[in-house]
Amino acid sequence: MFIQTEATPNPATLKFLPGKVVLPEGTYDFRSRADAGASPLAEKLFDVPGVVAVFFGHDFVTVTKDQTDWQHMKPAILGVIMEQFMSGQPVMTAGQAEDTEEGEFFEEGDTDTVKTIKELLETRVRPAVAQDGGDITFKGFKEGIVYLSMRGACAGCPSSTATLQHGIQNLLRHFVPEVEEVRPI
Repeated sequence: MFIQTEATPNPATLKFLPGKVVLPEGTYDFRSRADAGASPLAEKLFDVPGVVAVFFGHDFVTVTKDQTDWQHMKPAILGVIMEQFMSGQPVMTAGQAEDTEEGEFFEEGDTDTVKTIKELLETRVRPAVAQDGGDITFKGFKEGIVYLSMRGACAGCPSSTATLQHGIQNLLRHFVPEVEEVRPI
């Protein structure tokens, strides 16, 4: 089994591509070892010294580290991922669905605007962000402000503010005049 790695815009995060489906649907974000109980793979990755976050996409795993050097961590991470897929064991424990981060908020009168915002995020933004090993999901819309949750490689990325303000904000403002600003939540 050959696992490719890709750098992300976040220097503290690497994207690992096992060449197999990681999650058939959705994404899952583990921000600490305490969150990892839903996944044997995430638990094992948090056992690697220096791992501080793990994110699963459709066909990739992103790992975020502390100040530990990648050259010390990468072989252990590759070994954990390879062992998981070679074992044939599931990545998530039975019954675990997409990590949806419940709690969207918006006014009932903004339903059409929110539908358009979500469609733009789904078709134009999320695929591009997934290329970088992360995910961005809609959280809310209030008084012209779109609130988004940044996950995976996007969480804590130095360029995430620029991505939000110059990329996503400009895109949404162009197609949805009601949007004045985009903020992370």
